[in-house]
Amino acid sequence: MAINKPHLLTKEGLKKLEAELDHLKTTAREEVAERLHQAFDDGQDDDFIDNAELDAARQEQSFIEGRIIELEEILKNYEIIKGGKSDVVRVGTTVTVSEVGYDEEEKYVVVGEFEANPVDGKISNESPLGRALMGKKVGEQVQVNAPNGILDFVIVKIK
Repeated sequence: MAINKPHLLTKEGLKKLEAELDHLKTTAREEVAERLHQAFDDGQDDDFIDNAELDAARQEQSFIEGRIIELEEILKNYEIIKGGKSDVVRVGTTVTVSEVGYDEEEKYVVVGEFEANPVDGKISNESPLGRALMGKKVGEQVQVNAPNGILDFVIVKIK
């Protein structure tokens, strides 16, 4: 039997996932149950097969239940990542990079896959850039195979 590696989470990420799970199990389930009940009642007068609202409510219910299962699995096997000073890029560090040939710097926090949100400056350690940066030091250059070609980055700062 293979042991699954733990899901890497920050303390903040753990709290968000726990809050999402609580919301889904309570509020979201109640809301979709009400939608299903209402759609079922509305469908009594119409052709039941063509009740689009009932179909939409069932799809939402399926999504909610699937997400609950996913979150429960994550929360059964996680490891809190510790930030802090490091001389190499690892999960939990903040890294500043600059694309070779450009002056603009980009700052990212390297997190586990379930917290990744590039818009918020959080990249997964399993993303192409995150994977390339892992274990590297300030001044080192990495290559990333991006959709628009190979990109070269230099590590400017690690915090």
